[in-house]
Amino acid sequence: MSVESVAQDQLRAFIERIERMEEEKAAIAADIKEIYAEAKGNGFDTKVIRQIVRIRKQDANERLEQEALLELYMAALGMVNAPSEV
Repeated sequence: MSVESVAQDQLRAFIERIERMEEEKAAIAADIKEIYAEAKGNGFDTKVIRQIVRIRKQDANERLEQEALLELYMAALGMVNAPSEV
């Protein structure tokens, strides 16, 4: 077996693994879509659910920092009261 055929076999194995994972990813994405549709059918706002899922992925400190910046920017635009000093 030549070095070239070993490299070809390796490449083929990588490609096939990636293809299997892409198929699994598509199946999982379809399952997630079904869950959101079920939640919507039960009267939940899926935009808010997606936002909560995104927030829960964040580190707590990162989330607090983003929330503080959001409050600061909204206050600067007159959308909320200015943040209180601690």
